[in-house]
Amino acid sequence: MSDPIKTATAMIHTTLRENKPITVLTGAGISAESGIPTFRGPEGFWTIGSENYHPQEMATFSMFDIHPEEVWAWYLYRAGLCGKATPNAGHLALVDMERCLGDRFTLITQNVDNLHRTAGSNPLRMFEIHGNIFRVRCAASCTDAVWPLPKGLGSKEKGQPLTDKEREQLTCTSCGSWLRPHVLWFDETYNEHYYRFESALHTAFHTRLLVTVGTTGATNLPTQIVHQVYRNNGFLIDINVADNSFASVATRSDQGVFIQQPSSRALTALAKAVVG
Repeated sequence: MSDPIKTATAMIHTTLRENKPITVLTGAGISAESGIPTFRGPEGFWTIGSENYHPQEMATFSMFDIHPEEVWAWYLYRAGLCGKATPNAGHLALVDMERCLGDRFTLITQNVDNLHRTAGSNPLRMFEIHGNIFRVRCAASCTDAVWPLPKGLGSKEKGQPLTDKEREQLTCTSCGSWLRPHVLWFDETYNEHYYRFESALHTAFHTRLLVTVGTTGATNLPTQIVHQVYRNNGFLIDINVADNSFASVATRSDQGVFIQQPSSRALTALAKAVVG
């Protein structure tokens, strides 16, 4: 069996010789190595009154419409966890790739944790297709502006209710409605303005090599991106500790490879192939 790192390195070298674009799509797996939980296990449940709710129930506009304070308390708890985390070697390897490739590099991330920005990735070459937990916007859409999370927020303990000051900080100064987390909820759809939907698909269409990292294809846009590159006969490199649907696409292609390793180790090796 061939070494998947060597196979991926050869794909990278071919792409560099052709002077073609490289795109990286990241999911929760890369941030798990920084200690951020995926919230799909028991630690993700949240209690409102006597009921326990799963993240897929909490992370909806319909839940926010009914229980805005409880949803905000959950998000501020999550933001606190994200704020304490630090980028790992995988995040830093992507920064090295970008610095070498410049505008031939695009980062598309499903993660809302801000770790790519903290690591040094250029926001102008990055599409946060599920938003960013450290940003807010008006829940009533009185404006389409996006703002930073107000200072002092994002450090709540699990189960702590909002304070009066936090309620005030989470109020839209223009219309008096609630602010909301700038994230794509499960009962919402992608768009270009907030989540760069068309831009991500346009990038995929022109991509010669796509690296998918720590994502399983559970959401629509990442799946479209992978299949677009596959249809165009582009190179596909999937990095994941577990077998997944994107690994299946990569191995089904004669231009793909599955690297079953932690993302920090695999991306460090691939960055060396890019940087030289």
